[in-house]
Amino acid sequence: MQSITKVISNVGMRRALFSTSVPRFHKPNAKKQLQGTGQVPQRAGLANDRQVFLDWNARKTSVYNHFWLRDHCHCEECYHPVTRQRLVNTFGIPRDIQPTTIDSTEQGLSVIWPDGHKSVYRWDWLHTHSYSPILRTSEPLQGKKPKLWDADFKLAPVAHEAVMNTEEGVKQWLDQLETYGISFVEGVPTTVEATEKLARRLCFLRETHYSQGLWSFTADLAHADTAYTQLALGAHTDNTYFTEPAGLQMFHKLEFKGEGGDSLFVDGFHVAQQLKDLSTNAYRTLSNTRIPTHSAGDENVLIVPTPRANPILNHGTDGELYQIRYNNDDRSTLDHLSSTQLDEFYDALFMWNKLLTSHKNELWDTLAPGRVVTFDNWRVLHGRSAFTGHRRICGAYFPWDDYKSRARVSRLTSQDKDRLL
Repeated sequence: MQSITKVISNVGMRRALFSTSVPRFHKPNAKKQLQGTGQVPQRAGLANDRQVFLDWNARKTSVYNHFWLRDHCHCEECYHPVTRQRLVNTFGIPRDIQPTTIDSTEQGLSVIWPDGHKSVYRWDWLHTHSYSPILRTSEPLQGKKPKLWDADFKLAPVAHEAVMNTEEGVKQWLDQLETYGISFVEGVPTTVEATEKLARRLCFLRETHYSQGLWSFTADLAHADTAYTQLALGAHTDNTYFTEPAGLQMFHKLEFKGEGGDSLFVDGFHVAQQLKDLSTNAYRTLSNTRIPTHSAGDENVLIVPTPRANPILNHGTDGELYQIRYNNDDRSTLDHLSSTQLDEFYDALFMWNKLLTSHKNELWDTLAPGRVVTFDNWRVLHGRSAFTGHRRICGAYFPWDDYKSRARVSRLTSQDKDRLL
């Protein structure tokens, strides 16, 4: 069938062909390769009255809706260059808008709209945000891919002086946290003040009912929580009763005269993978069964999360595990499951616990004074052995979003921001 073509002229009398049947494309004059992909579109043009096609190569063609393109213009009139916030009035754009001119340039895809507005979409930006099909291999702002570990894990500590005096030291610290979920800083003065200065090199501190920022305690039951005792604590994550558990946690043992009290760390992502390999049904059960939790020891506290219950294993829309919420001591009454669901849950929980308490997964550290540990509370479970004598420890909680923001900024340039947003 013969295609029907139209000629559309702009002020410069440039011509753009488009077809209502067989797509026709402009021959691009873009010569620079896409940063990060090594690709440039081979052809670009209008395919019909609603979409633009970009032919990256013989096998990859992206389709962009006209309205979507106009809505995502990043010129200074539509997108603030400093705040990186949208200025375009989405609701003032005609839903049936069509470009009058489209061209491939060295800078990117150049589009002129009926009102004369000009938009230029960089090739790397278009490739990163292609949605039909999705060409990116991961979420653009996703952190580093986690590397799993066990009891044999050895990680070089970061020097306190480097963290306090250089951005490279902070970057190394954050890199370890994003990659392994844990990092140690050596040579920290054994004072609350020095520990707080170190903590604030990372990001803001999170206030809770335990403390306004950094906390320091002994086994004095100042709060009605087993952490304030000399009892052994099994591997767990903190704040399962918060709607948003703290993203990071920091410990520094300032004083110790006694026996025991070693710190325990377990890579929860590794244990979850082991559970999945052992029993997909058990993994599915801990991913779907919502567990109610609470903090109610202090007389003036009764904290429960919203929603009221959450799974132990939490996944994003991409199916990837992103958070573990597990503290069996903080679990509320299970009164919402059927008999069959209870059996499935307890079977899965026992399998989880067996892996969690396996010596091959337990990393123990004396955490001697001067050695500060920071760990991802959404991934790494922690605990301690029972102890006698005097033990003073200080530490802090960090908000997840502030931690992740600091980590992204440490590894991304301003140009990366423009490409990824």
